[in-house]
Amino acid sequence: NTMANFKSLPIDQFLTNLATKQPTPGGGAAAAIGGAIGSAAASMAAAYTQRKKDKESGAAAKADELIIALDVAPLLQAADDDAAAYADLQRTWKEGGMPAEEKVAIEARALSIPTSLLESCHAQIVKIHDFLPYCNTNITSDAKVGIHQLAGAARSAYQTVLVNSPPAEEKMRLLKLLKEIRDLEDEILS
Repeated sequence: NTMANFKSLPIDQFLTNLATKQPTPGGGAAAAIGGAIGSAAASMAAAYTQRKKDKESGAAAKADELIIALDVAPLLQAADDDAAAYADLQRTWKEGGMPAEEKVAIEARALSIPTSLLESCHAQIVKIHDFLPYCNTNITSDAKVGIHQLAGAARSAYQTVLVNSPPAEEKMRLLKLLKEIRDLEDEILS
C-alpha cells in the first residue's frame, strides 16, 4: 500500500512489506528506517551517560544535547514522505497531460527527500562523533553503532538521490558529505 504509515508499522511487518514486489516501501524508506535505528542506538548511549560523575563532569549535559539533536521522528517521517513522493513520481510517468511545472515540482520533491535524509544523517553523525569523548565508556560501542547505521543510511539515501538524476554539482556536494562520513567512520574503526 503506497500510502502506508511505515513509521507505525511493527518492524516485522515493515520488513515483510519491504521484501515484497510492490513499489513502496523501497530503498528510500529502508534508508530512513535504518537511519532512525542508528539515531536511537546513539541516543541510548547518551541516555546511559547520566551517572553522578557524568553530571559532575558536564558529560550528562552533552548527552542531553545529543538526545535532543537525535530526534528520530523526522527520519521516520522521511520513510512515509519517500513513499508519497514515489507515488507522485509514478503519476508523472502515467499521466500524459500533466502540466510541466507540476511534473518538475514532483521530480524536485522526489530528489529533495533522500537529499535531506543524507544531510540529516551527516549532521547526526557529526554530533555523535563530537559526543564520543564524553560518552559513558561502557557504552561507547552503541554510539559507534549509531554512527555506522546512520552512515549506511546516508549511503543508501545517496543511491536514491542518484535515481532522481541530480545536477552534477549536487552530486559532488553530497559525495563530499559522504567522504566526511567515511573519514569519521574510519577514525572510529581504528
